Amino acid sequence: MNVLVTGFDPFDGATVNPAYEAVKRLPDEIAGAKVIKLEVPTVFKESSSRLKAALKLHKPDIVICVGQAGGRSAISLEQVAINLAEARIPDNQGNQPSGERLEEDGDTAYFTTLPIKAMMKNVQDHGLPATISYTAGTFVCNEIMYRLLYMIDKEDLNIKGGFIHVPFEPSQVIERPTISSMPILTIANSLLYAIEAAVTTEIDSKINTGTTH
Repeated sequence: MNVLVTGFDPFDGATVNPAYEAVKRLPDEIAGAKVIKLEVPTVFKESSSRLKAALKLHKPDIVICVGQAGGRSAISLEQVAINLAEARIPDNQGNQPSGERLEEDGDTAYFTTLPIKAMMKNVQDHGLPATISYTAGTFVCNEIMYRLLYMIDKEDLNIKGGFIHVPFEPSQVIERPTISSMPILTIANSLLYAIEAAVTTEIDSKINTGTTH
């Protein structure tokens, strides 16, 4: 089994992105599955183009894209991606779409095909925080998740795919001490346990993770 894990490069003037910093610290094998690591640019269309090429090259069974969500206090396993690009800040090539559909023939939204409840529970069972999120945003993180699931749907690919958001790492919040962060190695361990469950779980847990708002 092959697991492709992507992580974004730094953006918005930052010198580090905990997404790929954590991804590149993952072992090369998890639960008997080969782990393939790929850095992708924080650029609309280009990130998903790199992903598409990697799908053809590596033919993974599982794809997990990872991105930064500053301000979150734990890794967040995303449930849904929406057909919308709405960028509050420019990407790394200056693109700043507003109210644009990602795919004209795509569904309004696609749900992850990963067993995210089992993944969350495995992270928590190892003493680390994790949660299910119901918004992947409208920036490049949402775009790569949406286009991954769009490709799986339109090309009838036998792939489990989805997205995980991770917090800032400590150097990013030195002057913002009230904002949550998590050490890179802790993020990497959280991803490891999430991937372990993705590899070993056939049917997702029935834990109720809904919100009250």
